[in-house]
Amino acid sequence: MSAPEGSFLGDLTPAEREELAARGRVREFDRGETLFVEGEDPGWVAILLRGRVKACAYREMGGETLLAVRGPGALLGEVAAIDGLPRSATVTALEPVRALAVTAEEFRAFLQAHGRVSVLIMRMLCQRWRDADRKRVEFGMFDATGRVAQRLVELAERFGVPYDRTGAAGGDSLQITLNLSQEELASWVGASREAVSKALRTLRRHGWIETGRRRVIVHDLKALRRQAR
Repeated sequence: MSAPEGSFLGDLTPAEREELAARGRVREFDRGETLFVEGEDPGWVAILLRGRVKACAYREMGGETLLAVRGPGALLGEVAAIDGLPRSATVTALEPVRALAVTAEEFRAFLQAHGRVSVLIMRMLCQRWRDADRKRVEFGMFDATGRVAQRLVELAERFGVPYDRTGAAGGDSLQITLNLSQEELASWVGASREAVSKALRTLRRHGWIETGRRRVIVHDLKALRRQAR
């Protein structure tokens, strides 16, 4: 099993990956299919081998809040598997997904046998908590355009593919091919769909991005970073 550097799976040694694979089984999910449901018992964890997913929490008054987007190598469902409490988010495939499914019991046994991996998970959780704190600060510091710019920078850095303005791969621009709607982007930045649509128009007018159906091409990442500060 290979994985991007810096991801949970990518940080495991070959021996650790082999043992983890032996403790689980590979499952396939179609686009739109649900891996986990908020509030359900934590029966298993998932390690993404291919594809991307979104994690959402549902609001009491209706609608959903997008919490995160995860890609290959990511570990999902580990908190509920460790503390035994119901799942805190619903995880849905944004595209066809392949994942290694490991029961919560087997996952805990793996962690008990590998203290180094437990430390890796603690670091990963600390990074997520810091990121959540940073996003809460952003809501008070930046307008909708600034927050949209921040999320586009994040997506471009994590999922961007080099793109040439003629349409060929390998140019200076970055194409984000992620199956996110404007409604989902709005819930992620804590703004209305209308505010996000206006922010995207502003960024397009500057020539920093180009948008299409569920895709964004970033032509000036440096300018987006300045807008996001």
